[in-house]
Amino acid sequence: MASCMFNSFSICSFPIQSKWKRFSYDGSSFRRLFVSFASRCEATNKISVEDNTVIRRSADYHPPIWDYDYVQLLRNDFVQDESYKEQSSKLKEEVRMMFENVVDPLEKLELIDTIQRLGLSYHFGDEIKKTLKNISIERGSTVASNKDNLYATALEFRLLRQHGYKVNQVGDIKASHNQDCKGLLNLYEASYHSLEGETMLENARKLAAKLLKQCLKENNDHQYLLMLVEHALELPLHWRMPRLEARWFIDVYEKKEDKNPIILELAILDYNIVQSMHQNDLRYASTWWKELGLGKTLSFARDRLMENFLWSVGMINTPQDGKGRRIQTKVNALITVIDDVYDVYGTLDELELFTDAVERWDINEIQNLPYYMKICYHALYNSVNEMAFDTLKEQGIDVLPFLKKVWTNLCKSYLLEAKWYYIGYTPTLREYIDNAWISISGSVMLGHSYLATDLITEEGLHHIQKYYPDIIYWSSIIVRLTDDLGTSSYELQRGDVPKSIQCYMNESGASEEEARDHIRKLIDAAWKKMNKDQMAKSPFSYTFIEVAMNLARISLLMYQNGDGHAIEDKETKDRVLSLFVNPISLPK
Repeated sequence: MASCMFNSFSICSFPIQSKWKRFSYDGSSFRRLFVSFASRCEATNKISVEDNTVIRRSADYHPPIWDYDYVQLLRNDFVQDESYKEQSSKLKEEVRMMFENVVDPLEKLELIDTIQRLGLSYHFGDEIKKTLKNISIERGSTVASNKDNLYATALEFRLLRQHGYKVNQVGDIKASHNQDCKGLLNLYEASYHSLEGETMLENARKLAAKLLKQCLKENNDHQYLLMLVEHALELPLHWRMPRLEARWFIDVYEKKEDKNPIILELAILDYNIVQSMHQNDLRYASTWWKELGLGKTLSFARDRLMENFLWSVGMINTPQDGKGRRIQTKVNALITVIDDVYDVYGTLDELELFTDAVERWDINEIQNLPYYMKICYHALYNSVNEMAFDTLKEQGIDVLPFLKKVWTNLCKSYLLEAKWYYIGYTPTLREYIDNAWISISGSVMLGHSYLATDLITEEGLHHIQKYYPDIIYWSSIIVRLTDDLGTSSYELQRGDVPKSIQCYMNESGASEEEARDHIRKLIDAAWKKMNKDQMAKSPFSYTFIEVAMNLARISLLMYQNGDGHAIEDKETKDRVLSLFVNPISLPK
C-alpha cells in the first residue's frame, strides 16, 4: 500500500475489497440493449416527470461548444496524402544520420532535447536509448564532467534522470554562474527531477528561479532564451503535457537563429500527421458518444466529449496508440457523468442504491433504481463488460473482476463524499485525502489505460488488484490536489463537500493563501515520489509509467487557471483548436 508523511499528516491508501467471482458476457449485445432502452426512456419523458418530485442541485453546466457535426467534419488529410508520408520518411532518415554523425557529447544531448521537445522522440527511441546509455557509461569523460559548465552538467542530469538513470544530484551554483541564463535555466528544469531529500537541488531551484527572474529584466538580446525562461517559470518542462508543449516549442524553435531546418520541417509535418490521426480517433469517440445518448438524456451532467478526449491525448501521447485513446475517452466520459450523478443530482438514498448496484454488478439491480440511474447504470455496465470482453478475446485474460473492483471503489468514495455533504461534515485533511485520491478517478483511468496500452501480465494485474501501485497513487494525488486548486472555490459556491484547501484551513487555522501554498508543496512532494517510481524496478512497462505521469501533467494543464474541464470556452478552447483543428503551415 502506498503511504507517506506530508508535514503533519500521512496519506494512506484506500481499503480494497478482494475475491471477485467470474462473469460471462457479450459486449455488442449489451450495447444494442442500452441504446434501445435509452431511446424508450427519452421518448416517454419519464426522467423529467420523476425529477419534478425531488428538489435537486444544479451546477448549470453549459451545453458543449463542439457539436457532433463539427467534429465529424474535422479533416486535415495529412494521413491520407502519400506525399506527406514519403517526405516524413525521408526527413526521419536524415535525422537518424545526425545521431551517427554527431560526435560531441553535448551536441548529442542537445539533439535529444530538441527532438523530445518537438514531439519527435517516438520515432527515435532506439537512437535516444543508445546515445544516453553510452553517455551514462562515459560520464567521467564527457563535457559535463567539467563542473564549470553548468549548462552541460544540468542538461545531462535532466535527460538521464528523465530516462530512468540513477545519477547523483547536481546543483552547485557558483558566483560565475550568476549571469549564465542558459545554464541556470537548465539547472532549474533539472531540479524538477529531484527525489526526496535532495536538498542541493531544492536550494538550486530557489536560487536559479531568483536569478532567472533577473535575467528576464536585464537581458533583452536573446529572445529565444528569454521565451524559454518565461515558459519554465510559469510551469517546468517536466510537468507539462508533451503534445501541447510540442506545439508551443515548434513556434519558438522556428525563431531560433541556429535552428536545424531539417528537424523543424519534420516536426511540423509530423505534428500535422499526428493531428490527423487524432481527428480519426475523435470522430470515432464522437459517434460512440452520440449513439450512447448520455449527453442528451442526462442533461444535468457535463457533456464534455472533447475535453475527455483531450485528457486521453494527454495521457496516451504515443501517436500510434489510437485504440488506447478511444477506450480512454469512453472511460473518461463515463466517469464525468457518474461524478455528476453523485456530486450534483442524486439524492443520498438513490446514491446508496446505485453504489450497491455497481458493487453487485448485476443487471437485475436496475429494477431498484430511478430511471435516470437506470440509463447511467446500463451505460457503465455495458461499456465496461464490452471492454473486458475485448481484452479476454485479444489477450486471454479475464479482467472483469479487476474492473468491477476499481469502479466499485470509485463509487464508494463518491458516496462517502456525498454523505459528508449531506451531514455538513468537514473532514480532516488526512481523512479527505484518504478518500479523495480515489474519488478523483485516477485509479479507474489508469486501470483502464493499463489494459488498453500495455501487454497485460499476470504479475502486473495481480499487483494492481492486490494494491494500488505507488505510481497510480501519487499520480492520483497530484490530480486530486491540482483539481482542488483550480475548482474548489466554484464547487463550494454551488454546494459541495469541502476540498483539501478548506480542510486544511479548518484544521490548522491557516488563511486560504497559506492553505493553497501548502497544497502546492504537497504536489511538489508527490512529484518527487513519482520521480523515484520512474527509476524503480517495476512490473509495469516504461509506457505505462509514462501514462501515469502524463495523467498528472494533463491535470496541471486542465486546472492551471481554473476548471478547464467544465468551462471549455476559454483556454481549453484554444488548446483544442491548436491540437485537433488547426494544422501548422508547412515551411515554403
